[in-house]
Amino acid sequence: MVALFPMAAPTLRTLARSLGLSRTTVSDALRGSPRVNPDTVARVRAAAKAAGYERNPLTGAVMSLLRRSRGQKFRGVLAAIEMVEPIRPAHVIRYNESLLSGISERANDLGFKVERFEIGPQGMRLNRLDTILHTRGIQGLIVLPASGFPDLTGLSWDRYTAVYADYFIDHPALHCVCSDHYRSMVALLHELHARGYRRPGLFMDIHLDERLQFRWEGAFLALQKYLPKITAVPALRRTSITRADFETWFKKYDPDVVLGHFPEAMSWMKECGADVPKTHSFVCLNSLRVTEPCAALDLQTHQLGARCAELVIGQLLHNEFGIPGEPSLTTIPAKLIEGPTLRPPVAAETTAAGVDN
Repeated sequence: MVALFPMAAPTLRTLARSLGLSRTTVSDALRGSPRVNPDTVARVRAAAKAAGYERNPLTGAVMSLLRRSRGQKFRGVLAAIEMVEPIRPAHVIRYNESLLSGISERANDLGFKVERFEIGPQGMRLNRLDTILHTRGIQGLIVLPASGFPDLTGLSWDRYTAVYADYFIDHPALHCVCSDHYRSMVALLHELHARGYRRPGLFMDIHLDERLQFRWEGAFLALQKYLPKITAVPALRRTSITRADFETWFKKYDPDVVLGHFPEAMSWMKECGADVPKTHSFVCLNSLRVTEPCAALDLQTHQLGARCAELVIGQLLHNEFGIPGEPSLTTIPAKLIEGPTLRPPVAAETTAAGVDN
């Protein structure tokens, strides 16, 4: 006989009753608490799977925060994890702060709050962080960018879902969110070509592009081949760009627009006789490095942070925990910020606000 009414979804109470255990024991077993005998954990999990029980990943966080806030409205908790190093350039601090602002704003819109945790030589150890996150029931993590290639394998990843706010991470391999450097360079070069520039030149510290798998330079070299009437200027690539290197390169190839991360190049250009922007122009590839007015790319850090929050919350709500089997990369293109170091568009109708076609 076909049932007239659907069966009720299994709950902690019905699981506990069927197993002859308390609700607390069942809950602890499903969380993998060391207080429960491993055999009991296995029995409870097998029964839960057979019954089709799906644990709400936010239940523990709800109760934890309600206890701490004495009944105030629950907003959820995400952890923003930052690897603190002894020396951090000002632009790196600004980048992470902008990311964190976007994370917090969007998380708040979706009913969550964000707490920041600092790890590394200047912060806490991974095992300590792991204990704090587990004790407080925090399961959604957003890892802020770190120099080099961070190793977070020491966390108990079966308990967490996470996103890395940078191009890629291997230890472990997580979903990532970052600026679309390749698309941004392609769009920028198209815009510069439309404004009449024919000898674009790129200079870059190798390590800045290496960690992005050479997306800046790759796009630059590709467009040199396909944009019409372009004079190919070899990119200046060094482990550390010096004034002498730059001036030698600039005088030899005479690029009509220079692209790079270091705003000090503007003064180097002027010392070589450039009249910016009449004879030569400059675009900084990261607006957060700018120390004086100039054209620059806005890498959309606030929006990147918002997207990180959306992805982590979505994964939480879908019970997607652990290291993903197929890590994904979500990207957002940069936007061109106009400045006095770049000639304006040729026609008024071409004054587009950004470079993301």
